[in-house]
Amino acid sequence: MKQVIWIVLFTIFAVGAVGWGSYSWQDLPPVPEVRSGGNISISQNPSDSPLPAEKPEVDWPQIDQSSLWKHVEILAGEREGESDRNFARDYISKQLQISGFSPELQPFDRGTNVFAERKGTDSKAGAILVAAHYDTVLKSPGADDNATGVAVVLEVARLLASRLTPRTLQVAFFDREEIGLLGSLAFTGNAARLKDLQGVVVLDMVGYACHTSGCQRYPEGLTAAPFLDAAGVTSPDLGEFIAVVGDAEHPLLLGAFVESGTTGLPAVVTLPVPLKGVLTPDVLRSDHAPFWYKGVGAVLVTDTANLRSPHYHQSSDQLATIDRPFFAGSAQIVVNATTKLLEIRLTNNELPND
Repeated sequence: MKQVIWIVLFTIFAVGAVGWGSYSWQDLPPVPEVRSGGNISISQNPSDSPLPAEKPEVDWPQIDQSSLWKHVEILAGEREGESDRNFARDYISKQLQISGFSPELQPFDRGTNVFAERKGTDSKAGAILVAAHYDTVLKSPGADDNATGVAVVLEVARLLASRLTPRTLQVAFFDREEIGLLGSLAFTGNAARLKDLQGVVVLDMVGYACHTSGCQRYPEGLTAAPFLDAAGVTSPDLGEFIAVVGDAEHPLLLGAFVESGTTGLPAVVTLPVPLKGVLTPDVLRSDHAPFWYKGVGAVLVTDTANLRSPHYHQSSDQLATIDRPFFAGSAQIVVNATTKLLEIRLTNNELPND
């Protein structure tokens, strides 16, 4: 399902604004734009994206690495059959209850989603949804794909369950992503669930990093310039960043991630996709895509899947292949960005929905 998506993502910034065939790969400029604070952004026109103002460190809720890892340990294992997916649903529901939520099972043809919410203090501010799929492909333990994503959503729920924010926090765990985004399509097919949504954060593989030269791949003929992370200059052929993919119509969602990295966390690469990916249908292969086509701003947070990891959809996608410091750092970035999005008060030009 993610086999081609990342090859296309790194081409969008060049072709999205001018149409296919306007550039050859040899004529492309360097990809990443250096950002302050260790973050970089890939955009259609870097000159239109001013650097964010320097801001003081924020008192973000801090993840519990042992709790985060425990979720992955328990969930790692094939989750393709009904009994295995039922085990995952039961575990997710129990963890949500422990955090103070009242989880709701939402069955659909061939699967069942899990949903819960914590109301915000401002009934007019809308909601932010954080989601991940919990199923796997056949014969893969799915430690990174997508036990890591599920674990981060559970940690977001635990940390923010009792935090007073203007916006409502919603969490969802989608079933049957691996056979055609069935869970997210079912969710977005109910208009009532989308009415108050001001943004969606979808996590799909956030635990794999690679640290040897050449381990991060890009499309043939496209090279990326060195960029800065929290420790200094990093080569673009190392897979040490977390990618955040969003539709270009909702830049504040991407902006929340640009502003949520702090010292010691992985670099953040933001990828704005024009025209909801209509020119590049292969970018529509994860659970963010159904929200785009309902006019709801959504981002996909990922470690770039098969462009980095040799374990993608393989039996080797196991606990031992997860980079635990990178995974913890990615989780903290998601917690930071979600906290920021929840604390924004709604105005006419914030995260507009079509």
